[in-house]
Amino acid sequence: MTRVFGDPVDVSVRDGRPVRFVRRGRCYTVRRVLEHWVATRDWWRERDPDGDVLGEREFWRVEASPGTETGVYELRCDVSTQTWLLSRVWD
Repeated sequence: MTRVFGDPVDVSVRDGRPVRFVRRGRCYTVRRVLEHWVATRDWWRERDPDGDVLGEREFWRVEASPGTETGVYELRCDVSTQTWLLSRVWD
């Protein structure tokens, strides 16, 4: 079962990949990256004043745990602002 969220998370990145994230005060360690993809939305319409494309988002589906229990989480990074959200959690 999947649950959809939109919670902001603080993510630590090493070599361009998430290695840790904090959600609601709890720290999760990324055990492995299951999937990674980049999506753009209406890139032909959305550009910043410098002409750069807006709306690019990176998605990371990871196995992570705050301790001994491991779960699957989908993290989303808005590339232009470097803000992260927790998009989904699999039970």
